Amino acid sequence: MTETGGSSAAPALKRRPVWSAAFVVLMLALTALFAALGVWQWQRLADKEALIATVESRMGRYPSELPAAGLWEELDIEFYNYRPLTLTGRYQPEQTVLVFTSLGSPRGRYSGPGFWVMTPLALEDGGTIFVNRGFVPQASGPAFAAGGAAPQGIVTLTGIGRASEEAQSFTPGADAGKRIEWVRDTERLARFADPARAPFAPLYVDLPAGDLGALPQGGETVVEFPNNHLGYALTWFGFALLTPVLLAFWLIRPRRSRPEP
Repeated sequence: MTETGGSSAAPALKRRPVWSAAFVVLMLALTALFAALGVWQWQRLADKEALIATVESRMGRYPSELPAAGLWEELDIEFYNYRPLTLTGRYQPEQTVLVFTSLGSPRGRYSGPGFWVMTPLALEDGGTIFVNRGFVPQASGPAFAAGGAAPQGIVTLTGIGRASEEAQSFTPGADAGKRIEWVRDTERLARFADPARAPFAPLYVDLPAGDLGALPQGGETVVEFPNNHLGYALTWFGFALLTPVLLAFWLIRPRRSRPEP
């Protein structure tokens, strides 16, 4: 019996250093991972702060104009993103597209489920750009899909240039019958417009707020961005510091005495 017990204990004693080494490697790998995640969030913090500063700077600049439509293929969209633009042209209200949204933090009176009213503006110098005339509640959408309340004749307007949104793999297809889209993607919006109005600008324009309570409700350009990256970075760095402490405690903890044969 003694020999049997001794032979079963020996493999366990041999296996224990293997598991110990694996645990040490795991804890060191976790430390490196947590540190890398902390650095990543710290970099995102810097990027987010730079974005906020850039948007604030651009929004207050004097309005500029788009180059001629023939140059749009090489247009530096980022240069015009969040920059005030002045446009002159004629609305095409019958080609309006509604883009579904849910406005959660409005500057105006209306919020909740509704639509952005995207109406193409045929520019005097050629080409067409979509103008986001503002938000309307869901119940009001059909009236604006028919081109309701669009200014007539030649108009000159100033709005905020916005880069086209990108449709994702999970973005639903457009509802052509109701003229409803799900993303402010200028290429997808152009499919609703008269091809004779091409080319279409690779960006759109948000209009400013109008009279209180007027629809569409302009002035809803998002210029406030969540910035929680500092908290995330400190959390990951905290884990990166805690993990080696736990490892050190495990390494120096009192070992159980081996059972005597």
